Amino acid sequence: MQQLRQQLVQTALKWEQAFGNAPSITSTLSEYDAAMLLGLTPEQYSACMYGATAVQKGYDFVFQGKRYQVKGNRPSGKPGSFVTWVPKATNYEWDFLVWILYDSRYEVQEAWLWEVSEYMAQFDPIKRLSPVHYRRGKRLP
Repeated sequence: MQQLRQQLVQTALKWEQAFGNAPSITSTLSEYDAAMLLGLTPEQYSACMYGATAVQKGYDFVFQGKRYQVKGNRPSGKPGSFVTWVPKATNYEWDFLVWILYDSRYEVQEAWLWEVSEYMAQFDPIKRLSPVHYRRGKRLP
């Protein structure tokens, strides 16, 4: 499965090199990478994603009875492309949120975990979140 991930990344980077922008794979990769960071095996992740859709409301996957919402950012590597804004959850139909920051080659640089009540208390009133906000959570290895 790791080889399949690598093929997807290589294809996206080749596309970006040829056409100037990468295909939208950050969401898909961040869900897979979050699952691996949380301790799922590729087989477990495959099983829990079977039948899921890209527009599933509220959460991205379930592990050990808990619903996980995943957000990710990847700078392109072009001048001025560093991450200053991070996506904010638009609902609270999940138990945990994982935020992943990639480098321009889709390699995980950092990952942070938030429990829904803590996330709501800290971020509900804030309109625009930055990496600094998410870094207040629990760092994942």
